[in-house]
Amino acid sequence: MALSPQERKQLCQAAENAAQLAYAPYSKFRVGAAILGNKGIYQGTNVENASYGLSLCAERAAFAHAIAQGEREFRAIAVACIDAKEPNNIQLMMPCGACRQWIAELAPNAEIIICAANQSFCLEELLPNSFRLS
Repeated sequence: MALSPQERKQLCQAAENAAQLAYAPYSKFRVGAAILGNKGIYQGTNVENASYGLSLCAERAAFAHAIAQGEREFRAIAVACIDAKEPNNIQLMMPCGACRQWIAELAPNAEIIICAANQSFCLEELLPNSFRLS
């Protein structure tokens, strides 16, 4: 089911609010994500670690929050990169490969919204031929 303009706005606001809470002392690049499930909106923010490989992206944090609350159905995910230095360069605001794979696993039919660019994508556009076990 397509999102209403109000749902899209609410989801992006939730993602932007989450980005304000990011722990990004190394990159200074705060990201927030908000996922719309059947039971509500779930937020996540990026959490960096001095050992970069141990950092957690906002998108995965939001999915973990939703899963921990029992959510299993997802309609949309919004990503807000509030510190993007080139706001017209959408490539700086796209989910990383790991997050795209999480989307493929958990929300393959969800609308993926890049808030600052006011653009939406489907998974196939971001991760064609994604890895699947089944």
